Amino acid sequence: MSEYIVSARKYRPTSFDTVVGQEALTVTLKNAVRSGKLAHAYLFCGPRGVGKTTCARIFAKVINCTNLTANGEACGECESCRAFAEGRSLNIFELDAASNNSVEHIKALMEQTRMAPQLGRYKVFIIDEVHMLSTSAFNAFLKTLEEPPAHVIFVLATTEKHKILPTIISRCQIYDFERMTVADTIRHLRHVADSEGFTADEEALAIIAEKADGGMRDALSIFDQVASYCQGNITYEKVIEDLNVLAVENYFRMTDLCREGKVAEAMVLLNDIISQGFDAGLMIGGWAKHLRSVLMANDKQTIPLLETSESMRERYHVQAKATPLRFVYGALKLLNQCDINYRQSANKRLLVELTIIEIAQLLQPDDADKPAGRSPKRLKSLFRHINRSARRTTEAQQVAHVKTEAVKAPTPVAKAPTTPIPASPSQPSPALASHNQPNKRPALGALSIGGKAIGTSSQILKAAKATSEPVLETIDGDNTAANTVADEARQFDQHDLEVKWLAMCNRMPQRLVAIATRMKNMKPRITTHPHVEVVVDNQLVYDQMKSIERSIVATLKRDLNNPEISLTISINQNTESAKVLTPREQYQQMSQRNPAVAVLQKLLKLELS
Repeated sequence: MSEYIVSARKYRPTSFDTVVGQEALTVTLKNAVRSGKLAHAYLFCGPRGVGKTTCARIFAKVINCTNLTANGEACGECESCRAFAEGRSLNIFELDAASNNSVEHIKALMEQTRMAPQLGRYKVFIIDEVHMLSTSAFNAFLKTLEEPPAHVIFVLATTEKHKILPTIISRCQIYDFERMTVADTIRHLRHVADSEGFTADEEALAIIAEKADGGMRDALSIFDQVASYCQGNITYEKVIEDLNVLAVENYFRMTDLCREGKVAEAMVLLNDIISQGFDAGLMIGGWAKHLRSVLMANDKQTIPLLETSESMRERYHVQAKATPLRFVYGALKLLNQCDINYRQSANKRLLVELTIIEIAQLLQPDDADKPAGRSPKRLKSLFRHINRSARRTTEAQQVAHVKTEAVKAPTPVAKAPTTPIPASPSQPSPALASHNQPNKRPALGALSIGGKAIGTSSQILKAAKATSEPVLETIDGDNTAANTVADEARQFDQHDLEVKWLAMCNRMPQRLVAIATRMKNMKPRITTHPHVEVVVDNQLVYDQMKSIERSIVATLKRDLNNPEISLTISINQNTESAKVLTPREQYQQMSQRNPAVAVLQKLLKLELS
């Protein structure tokens, strides 16, 4: 049985032409070799598994080849190329900086740079994961890196460019390697599968490419794993089963169900997904990615942005034509918000279910006969509509009552005098008498102006509103309860006052957050019920409190259900800080309180400094 070699090593590129997905960089390096314009230091940066170390080795092989081809590749037949292929080349040194990152290792490497190459033109030093070098090792490396011998070329490779000292970066030519695209990965996996004699579906290779996340080494490792499970017949169903990937069919079905408003079926599908062992948060992230693909497939200009197979692009395009854009926009927004709140949620499944319900209602009309439910925004508007209808009904009833009372009122026989007759001091006017009765409101039909009835139209309501006392605006803007007058003043104690005071401070708007914070530290007290007094520390706080005093009183009247509450704001007079005494003044005070201190000072002949 022959020795097994993993695909990442077996199909590792040996020339610039076989490097996948880095055409711009390989062409630049080949042109530099052909023209002889080689730098003394190169820095290869990029994510894992994209070919940094591979390109460094190919570059070291090419620059020492004695018989270059016309396109700038190594011949593979000269002594230098054969020594490189057999692993016995003395011109190429590799150092793993992750395990050799001390000053001593760098100094030993610098000693190697002094000797000229025995075969070929250059000695190439490849330092992998160079960002792992210590600061001392970087400093020891600086001088040699800036002015190395003519026969030395350094190639540094790293996945974390930001960790390298700027003084190192400024001495190198920088090459940024890109992630592998899904199309390039699928094409290379197809070449490997054909070389190994495997059969593979396009969708199965696309799943492997997406799982690799732009790394060719990861893609080849996943390919070996799947090939072992499928025994050479790589299908879509076996790949998602082996890799434990949620099938994309679930996303297509969930989108169709929510677009049609079928909440019950969507909940059953969510339960099936969770029963298979998939996390609900994973489903939310995958669904958002799916809807993004649907959005891209809606326009011909954005279809190339889809990193998937051609058959899957066609499926996305078909669903995009059947899905309104406003549904896609709204669903993406809701899924993104759900993804943000998922980790902090105590009931994660309920959060996901509520999100699905809201998405399913994006296309639901407000007057649907059998709606699956309403989102919080629509519920709020619905309640506002109900409250508005109730208010209109109440106002209509009041106007009808006023009209009835006006019809029942007796018609005066004689014309009312134009000069109003003053009321007797002992007998108050009817309007004033009705106003003084706490348990009865004045009848709208009894109001008159200049001895004439106002009438039964909307003028009655306007006149009644003008004669009533103005209602103060509460501090939180909610005047619902402030518009009603309590039948009798409710009694409250100190505890009730403190609780309502703190609740008022917590509801104050954002523009009053500074004074609200100070008010939380105040302790209002009842002087003479229902009079309230608050003591502030300084004039600045006093002025701020006085500017909103009327709103504070209105809020307390509403919350404590007592319209007779009044408020007094005063400044604390005992806030002056104690005077700081000098040591001599402290000694004088001590001597005045206790004469023995002065006697002790004389006996010991002590002196004040």
